[in-house]
Amino acid sequence: MGTTKPIGIFDSGYGGLTVFRSIAALLPGYDYIYLGDNARAPYGNRSFETVHQYTLECVEWFFKMGCPLVILACNTASAKALRTIQQKELPAIGPEKRVLGVIRPTAEVIGNYTHTGSVAVLGTKGTVNSGSYQVEINKFFPAIKVHQLACPMWVPLIENGEYNSPGADYFVKKYLDELLSAAPDTDTILLACTHYPLLMDKIRNYLPGNINVVAQGQIVAESLSAYLHRHTEIETAITKNGKTSFYTTDDTADFDTHGTVFFGAEVKSLQLPLLTMTK
Repeated sequence: MGTTKPIGIFDSGYGGLTVFRSIAALLPGYDYIYLGDNARAPYGNRSFETVHQYTLECVEWFFKMGCPLVILACNTASAKALRTIQQKELPAIGPEKRVLGVIRPTAEVIGNYTHTGSVAVLGTKGTVNSGSYQVEINKFFPAIKVHQLACPMWVPLIENGEYNSPGADYFVKKYLDELLSAAPDTDTILLACTHYPLLMDKIRNYLPGNINVVAQGQIVAESLSAYLHRHTEIETAITKNGKTSFYTTDDTADFDTHGTVFFGAEVKSLQLPLLTMTK
């Protein structure tokens, strides 16, 4: 990378590209590097210890690539690894660097979307079982009721290119019916997985028109913009050549095909062998 000091964007696979898409649109001109750990995806059902280890290895790789700032554009990594990395590892491996997630910026604003005071969080089993969203939302909006529901079939459908299929309709309706049966006063649904925006049209088709469906990309992008304005020491450390690089720990052709759908523009990736991260 030479003297390039990009913003690192990390996800266990393709999903973080929906967040990156919003970040790049709002903050063009910066250098970026995206890594999808597809060889070890999905993270959603893995233990806290495993997700932490995988995420830490990737963060250390980003630091070796010169990144002053890394965004965990992955709800599972943000829920299961971010706090430990920030508090325990960062002081040793990069005290002048920063690692941020997607949960806190979303929790800071989600309460502004609801009128009934009832918010539903849809995510992977890992994100839901962590309880992170419930804890963070209640810090900022203690009066809000938070109902969580895992949607374990959504990510496999999306990653296998079935998000426009009749099978996707079945599982979208199944989980939404379950949600509204358990929490009928819900008027705001947070898609707490970066894959889920690809199902946005189907999700809205099976919901009443008065329910807000909120994706994270724009929220995270606006939060990052505000963060960079507040932390000029980080902002000035990032290089601004308008260069973007994509990496995957798995097959590049597969990543490029799926990644182009998630990112909304052509993606050309390089392969990063897993062993490279542990050296």
